[in-house]
Amino acid sequence: MIKTEYYKDLTKMNTFGMKVKARCFIEYDSVADLVDIEFEELARPVLHIGGGSNLLFTDDFKGTVLHSKIDFIEVLEGCEEVLVSVGAGVVFDDFCAWAAKEGLWGVENLSYIPGEVGASAVQNIGAYGVEVKDVIRKVYCYDTQEEEFVNFDVEECGYGYRDSIFKNPEIKGRYIVTHVVFALSRTPQPRLDYGHLRNAVAEAASHSCDPRPRELGHPLAWGGMSHPCDAVSAIDNSLSPALIRKTIIKIRKEKLPEPSVTGSAGSFFKNPVISKEHFGRIEAAAKAEYGPDYKVPHYDLPDDMVKVPAAWMIEQCGWKGRRSGGAAVWDKQPLVIVNYTGEAYPEEIIGLEKRIIASVKAKFDVELHPEVDHI
Repeated sequence: MIKTEYYKDLTKMNTFGMKVKARCFIEYDSVADLVDIEFEELARPVLHIGGGSNLLFTDDFKGTVLHSKIDFIEVLEGCEEVLVSVGAGVVFDDFCAWAAKEGLWGVENLSYIPGEVGASAVQNIGAYGVEVKDVIRKVYCYDTQEEEFVNFDVEECGYGYRDSIFKNPEIKGRYIVTHVVFALSRTPQPRLDYGHLRNAVAEAASHSCDPRPRELGHPLAWGGMSHPCDAVSAIDNSLSPALIRKTIIKIRKEKLPEPSVTGSAGSFFKNPVISKEHFGRIEAAAKAEYGPDYKVPHYDLPDDMVKVPAAWMIEQCGWKGRRSGGAAVWDKQPLVIVNYTGEAYPEEIIGLEKRIIASVKAKFDVELHPEVDHI
């Protein structure tokens, strides 16, 4: 079924909570509905949204907003590797919850990221050392130009850091994601090397351990230790997607605002990638300021490149917790700009964004780029 509304209030359809309207809003329930939409007749521009979690509406939208309600999770095949087809309108975290419940590995590190499955494949969402491209097998779309259904193997999607061919300006909006096939696994594949995740998971496992000794041969038998969870290696066999998901959610809730309470679009800026030489200058300046033992957080990449957390740079520039009108930098995670009052204007968000970019450029000679799409 296709539902059309005019001058639709989008306040609750963007996690920033911008009070904007769309001239035309179309919501559809099935893949077949897309064939019945006359795309050439739609008011321009045309924008397809998911959960509105990576958008900053800068004004009322003068064209057509489309939204998918295609909602299914279907296991296609697999023993150890399990192929799962998921509708574009499924809330991505609902899919993560389903996978954890089924004991399937692959998306547990991506738990609690807001948004929907279709948008996840466009944005290449990522968190805690995992990107969604790592588990995507195929992306199925409707080509609005040729009026036909097509599909892309993961290798054809041009995935990069928060990027894909679907974001290419030359074809942006042409392909509407209908469903995505993910390759999950029954074989344990924990990814715990990002930040302090391994320690956090170990702590969570220790809290879930039964303190009583177990029979010989039990997966959590104490062996020669005073407690089965005294070391991370001791709990490796007890790890599950559900345990890691629970830990990830706890971390995210402690660091990030709840969109239903405080509007935001999650991480506002991309983490910059710079040369190792450039990083050396930044680290030398930091050691001169904080002492020779100070270590700048970073991740080494191939080809002598280094990824530096934008959050660290923003905090070094003194922005953490600062307000500007109705907008603010989140006091627990400076990578996040929030609609602090719930009444912030787009201009206030953009103004704060520009000031942050300018100050990071002045201090580190690094140009930050927004991860959030400005509409």
